[in-house]
Amino acid sequence: MKTIDVIGIGNALVDQEFEVSDAFLKQHSLEKGMMALIEEDDQNKLIAELSKLGELKRQCGGGSAANSLVAFAQFGGSAFYCCKVADDEAGQFYRQDLEQVGIRTNLETQQNPGTTGRCLVMVTPDAERTMRTHLGITADLSVDELDEEAIAASEYLYIEGYLITSEIARGAINRAKQIARENNTKLVMTCSDPAMVKYFRDGIEDILDGGVDLMFCNREEAELLTGESDAEAAAKALLAQAKTVAITLGKDGALIMNQQRQVHIPGVEVKAIDTNGAGDMFAGAMLYGLTKGLSLADAGRLASHAAAELVTEFGARLSKARQQQLLERLF
Repeated sequence: MKTIDVIGIGNALVDQEFEVSDAFLKQHSLEKGMMALIEEDDQNKLIAELSKLGELKRQCGGGSAANSLVAFAQFGGSAFYCCKVADDEAGQFYRQDLEQVGIRTNLETQQNPGTTGRCLVMVTPDAERTMRTHLGITADLSVDELDEEAIAASEYLYIEGYLITSEIARGAINRAKQIARENNTKLVMTCSDPAMVKYFRDGIEDILDGGVDLMFCNREEAELLTGESDAEAAAKALLAQAKTVAITLGKDGALIMNQQRQVHIPGVEVKAIDTNGAGDMFAGAMLYGLTKGLSLADAGRLASHAAAELVTEFGARLSKARQQQLLERLF
């Protein structure tokens, strides 16, 4: 008997978002559109430079999988998150932030020394996001942070690609996959960022080893991973490792494919302000649709509309009220 819809394993990061120009990125040698890991001192220096530009736009609990679970929970799904924070102000903020949206976590009993991870999200006028992350204690996410009973009780296990930068976390992923397979919990993974495929390809392939039930990626990630030059060919190649593949195509919508069918989800025309978290929102919304019995086409339509709503404002989250309004409007 499954009592949890989706359990996620991922980084626990406090996201801080700023508006920047392309010139700022160039001045500080920041590769546009990519996430990169940096040391805490370097992150503090970058924060000092960002503070000269104006006020912090937004702060909230983040991490790729966490963003997806927030979306999932605010639509009405039951979610659990396995992660790691320090016993500091940011860690307390993170735990309370997830609790407020109804996500159960393994954080109540954690009292870890160290520093909670933080991600600086820099958004340019074209709505592209560039991120610089200090993982802090989340880099030490291990099998000790897994709630094995919760994994066994979940319908889906959702794994974020960002974890592959840590050998310890990769061990946790392998253990979580083993528990999931022993208990008929479906496996879902997201590449999270093109940089993960570009610089940590072997880690992505480790997650896919043995196959997954559902894979999320964007067009660039899919093409990097397969060597194909278009989304449809990439999706067909990825079906060797995933039963269903969902490739987001930005303003052009999404392509969802399995061995039985291929569904193109139309894009939704909006004025994009900030693309941070759009892929995470897509994944969370689609998972919600699937857990509620929607078809691939309807789950994808919900996901496409949710992602389109998200990019019209700053931050990686929508309010619960807006998500509920979206459900009512579409269904």
